[in-house]
Amino acid sequence: MPTSARYALPLDAAPHLGEADAARPLCMSIAHDADEQARNLHGWHQTYDQLSAGRFTGTLVELFLDRMTVFRETTSHTLRQTCEVKSDAYWFGIPLCDSGTGRVDGQPIDEDALACRPGGVEFELLTPASYEFFGIVVKGEVLRHYAAEVEHVTFAQLVSEAPVVPIGAARKARLVASLRTILDESARRGVPPSALMRNRLQASVLNALFDLCTPEDRQDTESIRPSTYRRRLAIVSDARDYAMAHRDRPIGVPELCEQLHVSRRTLQYCFQDVTGLAPAAYLRAIRLNGARRDLREAACSAGAAPSVQDVACAWGFWHFSQFSADYRRLFGVRPSDTAKSLHPSA
Repeated sequence: MPTSARYALPLDAAPHLGEADAARPLCMSIAHDADEQARNLHGWHQTYDQLSAGRFTGTLVELFLDRMTVFRETTSHTLRQTCEVKSDAYWFGIPLCDSGTGRVDGQPIDEDALACRPGGVEFELLTPASYEFFGIVVKGEVLRHYAAEVEHVTFAQLVSEAPVVPIGAARKARLVASLRTILDESARRGVPPSALMRNRLQASVLNALFDLCTPEDRQDTESIRPSTYRRRLAIVSDARDYAMAHRDRPIGVPELCEQLHVSRRTLQYCFQDVTGLAPAAYLRAIRLNGARRDLREAACSAGAAPSVQDVACAWGFWHFSQFSADYRRLFGVRPSDTAKSLHPSA
């Protein structure tokens, strides 16, 4: 006999759109009935109706970031869900279709598509048994700002009025793999992500969304303009100068796009053409070289030398283990080896 569950969290307190879950950014749960599953999912008005017989089992992993939530849900039985997320937020649903096809507002979500629904409007999901589903909920103002300042596209190029958006099976698989990695690594880390890590996670999710929801044959207007190598060289130079002026923290691609008034794709094209590297990889290498020079100069100085960790922090490397790994990968030695290289007796 079908069961029905109702759960209503006050939407103004939705943790994925505020700081309510800052102390517990990752939530993992197992439910043994539809009602419990509904209670475990934060930030929604929803009803679950179990449509197939047997004892229900569901799992949920939710990662609460500053401006979005990323989650993975599995359910054992066929469900009818009526759902509504907070106004001025958007939900993107990415199901795996190995065991059947889900439907949103009556439309099938095929293996090459995702679902997208605005907040403040109730929609219906029908999901088959043994279903795995990834979800992203993002503030509308974040999407609009990112569209205008980073991607240089209109908001309508991301968000369609249609509940189902074809994106291609390969790109969908890449998105699922990326989201799975984000959730698995967050669970394995066991500690709340730093502000830097939260920003990186959110930027990577936004990048993926805009890439997926942009037609594959669309070209950036700036990339097909007869721009000269000199202009691309100037963009790379300006990006490097800005990063060096703020060397005490890593500068992300979204910030560079806003400062230089270019789209993310244009920035990537410029760096690839001029340096052969992605922007983040190139600028990280520049900062690592700066840290290496400072370590060598400190080793030569007569006075008290700063610690390796102090030098790392001065160059925006706040996670020392990651700094050491990146340093060794680039130079073939540990940072401490560089600091000691001019003092054999040390």
